[in-house]
Amino acid sequence: MRPTIVLVHGAFAESASWDGVVDRLLAADHDVVAAANPLRGLAADAQSVSDVVRSVEGPVVLVAHSYGGAVITNVDPDAGEIAGLVYVNGFAPEAGENCFQLAAMFPGSMLGEETARPVSRSDGTTDLYIAADSFHDIFCQDVPAPQAAVMAATQRPATQEALVEPSGERPLWKHVPSWFLIGEEDRIIPAALQRYMAERARAHRTIEIPGASHAISVSHPQATVHAILEAARCAWPRKKTMPMTPKQFRRGFTNTARRCS
Repeated sequence: MRPTIVLVHGAFAESASWDGVVDRLLAADHDVVAAANPLRGLAADAQSVSDVVRSVEGPVVLVAHSYGGAVITNVDPDAGEIAGLVYVNGFAPEAGENCFQLAAMFPGSMLGEETARPVSRSDGTTDLYIAADSFHDIFCQDVPAPQAAVMAATQRPATQEALVEPSGERPLWKHVPSWFLIGEEDRIIPAALQRYMAERARAHRTIEIPGASHAISVSHPQATVHAILEAARCAWPRKKTMPMTPKQFRRGFTNTARRCS
């Protein structure tokens, strides 16, 4: 049975951010679920995605963008047959780490007081948006301005509390093979941080896309799909396989790889 691909969006985005990826995965005959990430709290969001995984029959490859990476890191390992993890400009925290803490480890993130728009909620939490006049420049600078304006208007906020909530004690990347797709011009999660997390996770492959922004699934959907399909092939080896060679990715990629097993 082919793995079902479960896509998990991050903060300041929503499920439609995967549209270009979904079309291509469906064309490759994969079942796809673009999960609605609540963005309310890390443990609660991970439980929500765990429930989605429980509803899927057969193997699953979890794919996550941005804060969604922290969410899939905390998915219940017993929720289903989780065969692979793909971090798309995503956080991969160790136990006890939080997203804000990680983002500050390396220079380069432009999300801060001048570019964020906090909104106080009646339940005592604070929603964080990216300010509309900063969205294109820091989130998706390689996307056309009219498309970026729509993305800014439809962004879904994460709570500040979710972004500072410590990650759980059982990081899934310690037990499940992982792939990392990195935009070299990510202005939300610095590329240097992503390389650090990929090395720590002993990723099967780390792929870097020159010039790519944080919104890599929107600006480079084909590259995103290639990484996902490689993970799916390694997770569902009907015969012994090797990862795709660099020439099978679009020209200009740099990568490191370990053998699929």
